[in-house]
Amino acid sequence: MRMEGKIGLVTAAGSGMGRAGAIRFASEGASVGVVDIDPDAVAAVVAEIEAAGGKALGITADLTKDEDSRRIVRETANHFNGLDFVWNHVGHPGPAAVEDLDMKDWDQAMDLNLRTVFITTETALPELRARGGGSMLFTASTSGLTGSMFSPVYSMAKFGVVGFVRAMAKRYAQDNIRINAICPGPIDTPMLRVFVARPDQQSTQGMDKEELVRTRGGMGPMGRPGKPDEIANAALFLLSDEASFVNGAALPVDGGMTA
Repeated sequence: MRMEGKIGLVTAAGSGMGRAGAIRFASEGASVGVVDIDPDAVAAVVAEIEAAGGKALGITADLTKDEDSRRIVRETANHFNGLDFVWNHVGHPGPAAVEDLDMKDWDQAMDLNLRTVFITTETALPELRARGGGSMLFTASTSGLTGSMFSPVYSMAKFGVVGFVRAMAKRYAQDNIRINAICPGPIDTPMLRVFVARPDQQSTQGMDKEELVRTRGGMGPMGRPGKPDEIANAALFLLSDEASFVNGAALPVDGGMTA
């Protein structure tokens, strides 16, 4: 198995891409800390992993709180006796608007896309170093590679994620810690429905959520949104030893949208 004996955690693992990743990593032999704000979703993912014979620890956390961003690392490492990988998957679509913006919406987007992942990363680095190295993955976005007219605030945050990943990859390579980003395009998840149906996004007027998902997903060359498992497959590669010479990458998984 591709992650046999590895210990890691996945944030925002209660649904969508994070859920698919946590289940996939466990199926490949990893012990996984399953982190989400929704306790029922956490319990469901843990139960699915354990029913398949895998190992998981459920952690309910509100990652807008600095202490929770640290606690998830400590609890995972203490429970499984170490830490080898982290997938900083948590994020937030933020507002669509720029003008007349409520700055509380901007703050929430920056907290969940940047602040919490920074704190979790800072806490995890000594744990990875103690194991002789490891791997960290950040969920950025195609909006962190090319500007999104639909989500300027989100683009702002995700460009920051990509820049942080590239700098950190250089800084911690000497510690045998690889740091990469995955950049999904539109993926058929609950979060995509939040993105497309934001009330301040004028282009959504007169369309229901599922129509919007089909429309956005169909904009790329492959004519469909991606699937959570397709992101999980790419995340598995980047976090596993198979990607041992991949460091500082921002990998688009977008059906060719940024080609």
